[in-house]
Amino acid sequence: MRIAFGTDEPTTLTDAIKQHLTDQGHDVVAATAEGAPWPDVGRSVGEAVVGDAADVGVVCCWTGTGVSMAANKVPGVRAALCTDAETARGARRWNDANVLALSLRLVSAEVAAEMLNAFLDTEPDPDESAEIAKLS
Repeated sequence: MRIAFGTDEPTTLTDAIKQHLTDQGHDVVAATAEGAPWPDVGRSVGEAVVGDAADVGVVCCWTGTGVSMAANKVPGVRAALCTDAETARGARRWNDANVLALSLRLVSAEVAAEMLNAFLDTEPDPDESAEIAKLS
């Protein structure tokens, strides 16, 4: 799977996230330069996803809120700020989230790996398609 990745602050956590994705066999695509301002990070990852440069995206900033809001400004993006695996799984299943937003402040490398696995291993629930269409 091609995954657009962006962060406004390169950290050991962001390195761990990229390494985990690579170890799982995914192609990590840098949507913008690491350390770019958070609005640019969110927008660039969102554009990569809707522009078919990536299948899904992962964005990170200190709280996760800024990159999530910026990504959601891109038409067709459904970014979800998650802090645990079950929320990430639900965001994919019931909301067809295509961008996972993470907080650098709250998330450990282990929890990030759990969230990434849940997000990437879950398919959207077809019974939710009418509700998800309301987001367009």
